[in-house]
Amino acid sequence: MAAPSPARPGKPVAHPSPDRRLRKHADYQRVYREGKRQSLPLMTYFYACRRPHEAIGEPNLSQPSLSGPNGLLPGPRVGLTAGRVLGNAVERNRIKRRMRQAIRHAQAELTASVDVILHPRRTVLEAEFCQIERDVQRAFHAVQAAMEASGQADPSHGR
Repeated sequence: MAAPSPARPGKPVAHPSPDRRLRKHADYQRVYREGKRQSLPLMTYFYACRRPHEAIGEPNLSQPSLSGPNGLLPGPRVGLTAGRVLGNAVERNRIKRRMRQAIRHAQAELTASVDVILHPRRTVLEAEFCQIERDVQRAFHAVQAAMEASGQADPSHGR
């Protein structure tokens, strides 16, 4: 088996760490089923608090874990959807690239242990990037405020 290729020097890693991304279909379904929905001009977002008993599967015991007692790292996880209704593959990929960059810029707004799913609208293609950033920041700020109001935000992560 070939060794993995080394990272290119001077090239920063562009993707958020895997533990901060919402990946599993069951997690998306839980957020849709149990979470709340809000709308902004460029997107709709869904969010649901992560509770300790929601860890699915066994943690990998062969590697040291930085996670909490339930196998999940504390903090937010963000998912992104881009269905065919948004356009062809080129347009959907462009939407996802712009949204991922806006998420990276706004991730400091969100510290609570919450799962968030962003559904961009087709207007993201024509929108200025600063508008996309502003909507993502507004979404994260609203989710954080909702978690703090309900007492479910992690107090150890101050802003």
